[in-house]
Amino acid sequence: MADRDRDRDPDRNQPQEIQLLHPPPHYRQTGPSTTQIVAVLTLLPVGGSLLALAALTLTGTLIGLSIAIPLFIIFSPVIVPATIAISMAVAGFLSSGAFGLTGLSSLNYGLKRMIRANAGAGVGKGQAKRGMWDMVGYVGQKTKDVGQNMENKAHEGGGAVRT
Repeated sequence: MADRDRDRDPDRNQPQEIQLLHPPPHYRQTGPSTTQIVAVLTLLPVGGSLLALAALTLTGTLIGLSIAIPLFIIFSPVIVPATIAISMAVAGFLSSGAFGLTGLSSLNYGLKRMIRANAGAGVGKGQAKRGMWDMVGYVGQKTKDVGQNMENKAHEGGGAVRT
């Protein structure tokens, strides 16, 4: 009872109100901020229109498939080989491009590395290119030697099997 009397103002017989200029540090706002509300209100029409476009696209796709499936069945003896040929041609072009880019990038990397390695010795670009071509020639010669070696071994092994 004494605690209750201490909390009340003796003149008014009402509870005291404490005004805080700043909320305490443990106090957190539980509702969304105005920027979040504006973001949601802005994104609702965008999301709705994109959802409508998705529905229209799905409907058009289903209608197109219902028309195209009978045609695919009728013309499948022509379409299947044509599809295989076209896909093989596309794969060939793509792999050719990938191999070409890989080769060019590896040559570029080797040239830059050789230039950097010889930069302290005052080697110019022309000498670096010659060194690169010398290295390419050396690798080519080694490849030929290994191929010749394998061919000689195959002939030696093949002669032993025949006798």
